[in-house]
Amino acid sequence: MEGILKVCDVKLTYNTKVKSSERPVIHNSEDIYRLLVDHVYNEGTIQHKEYLKLILLNNSSKVLGVSNISEGGITETSADIRIIMQAAILGNATRIILAHNHPSGSLKPSTVDNLLTERVKNAAKLFNITLLDHIIVTDSGYCSYLDEGRVL
Repeated sequence: MEGILKVCDVKLTYNTKVKSSERPVIHNSEDIYRLLVDHVYNEGTIQHKEYLKLILLNNSSKVLGVSNISEGGITETSADIRIIMQAAILGNATRIILAHNHPSGSLKPSTVDNLLTERVKNAAKLFNITLLDHIIVTDSGYCSYLDEGRVL
C-alpha cells in the first residue's frame, strides 16, 4: 500500500548544446516574426491548421527555445495555461512570447486570443516571468499585441 501512495519524483536535467553567444536575440516584433516564419512555422502547413507555440527567452531576450504547446484544427487549438507555464518554468525562461497562426489569413485577434493573452500574462506574473508579446502569424504577415499596445 505504501508504494501506491508515494509522491512521484520529477527530475530535471538542463542540457544545452547551444552557446549563449550563438542564440538569436529578440529586439522587436519583426525579429519574432522572422524567427517564426524562417525556423518554426512550415510554409506548407501554416494555412492548414492552428499551432500554438511558446518562445522561451532568458533575461537578455536571447532565445532559449520554442515549445510546441498544441496543434489544433482549422479555427482553434487548445491552450492549457498549465502546459504553457510548465514549458516556461522547465525551459528556465524569464520572458516568454506566445505565437499562433490563423489559417484563415486573418490578422485580427479573436476574443479567445485576447482572453488567452490576459490569462497567460497573469499566470506568468505569479512566477516572475514576463509575457513580452503574443504574435498572430499568417503566410502574409503578423499582428503583434505589443505593437498594438495590448500587452503591458
